[in-house]
Amino acid sequence: MDIHHAGSRPTRRAPNQYFTGTVWQDPIVAAAAPARIVSTRVSFEPGARTNWHSHPLGQTLYVIAGVGRIQTQGEPVREIRPGDVVWISPGEKHWHGGSPTNGMVHIAMQESLDGNYATWMEQVTDAEYSAKVG
Repeated sequence: MDIHHAGSRPTRRAPNQYFTGTVWQDPIVAAAAPARIVSTRVSFEPGARTNWHSHPLGQTLYVIAGVGRIQTQGEPVREIRPGDVVWISPGEKHWHGGSPTNGMVHIAMQESLDGNYATWMEQVTDAEYSAKVG
């Protein structure tokens, strides 16, 4: 059993090559094999978002604060709020982040496949991000 006490692992700024705007990450778990779970608390400032990306075994998001946006490629932008749970299917190209006027915090949970838990792609354009919520 491993116990990571609160404050024992520092908050880190999310890398610019995968995120637009200011995003903070707090690690929850990255279990050693044979387990595959990776989980992080992610805080997006207003307007901040991920790049387009996918997950080989899917992803679950649990929104805990604020107002956010999420989109699957080819579908409308959708709004997410505290208490919402989002399942993203394996290989589904998507992005998520804060709304233009509100930050958003979620817990991201995904499993890694051969050590990979995400495939990062291009940035979400301002036009894609600003599309009408459908």
